[in-house]
Amino acid sequence: MSAYFRLLRIGLVGLAMLGMISSATIGRAQSVSAEETVRSVGRMLERLPYYGVFDYIVFRVDRGTVYLAGYSFEGRLKADAEMAVKRASGVIEVANTIEVLPASQNDDRIRWATFYRIYTDAFLSRYAPGGEYGVQLESTDERRFPGMQPVGRYPIHIIVKNGRTMLLGVVDTAPDRQIAEVRAREVTGVFEVENDLIVVRAAKKAGSR
Repeated sequence: MSAYFRLLRIGLVGLAMLGMISSATIGRAQSVSAEETVRSVGRMLERLPYYGVFDYIVFRVDRGTVYLAGYSFEGRLKADAEMAVKRASGVIEVANTIEVLPASQNDDRIRWATFYRIYTDAFLSRYAPGGEYGVQLESTDERRFPGMQPVGRYPIHIIVKNGRTMLLGVVDTAPDRQIAEVRAREVTGVFEVENDLIVVRAAKKAGSR
């Protein structure tokens, strides 16, 4: 019987320690401002090595809980994003609803064709981190290493699911937004194109009123 109480006492001490650790974690999180947490989460997501043009991640912060949403070209990005965000300042909990896109050779073909058409366009190539030359290089690498994607700061993200294309991200002007949609519609085998690109300059003007 004494052994039982000894184990019970050890268990209670362990629970007390966990409670202290949990309280300390919550206390630290509460001492960090929401703005600080948003910046920290943003930095963590920007450092993800596999985040590319065929992915799109958004988040919001509410009282220490980070809500992740968006699309992942590869399954590991969803898990990596959650692990990275958990290390951000002021984060207590992460709710991860990032959707992992289904594997599909046809969708991959549409992704790369759309990427090439958009980022080699005479007006849109300036959005490619390495310019048109960088796009050519990425296309060559894709033939050598199938299943990969261009990584880096691509402002126009290309999400493809079951033959349907969604354009997400930002552009400078309304004509650029329209041209991107036209180029996406030129790809053969696309059933539908949803253009959710945001015109940054228009958004800034609206916010300054």
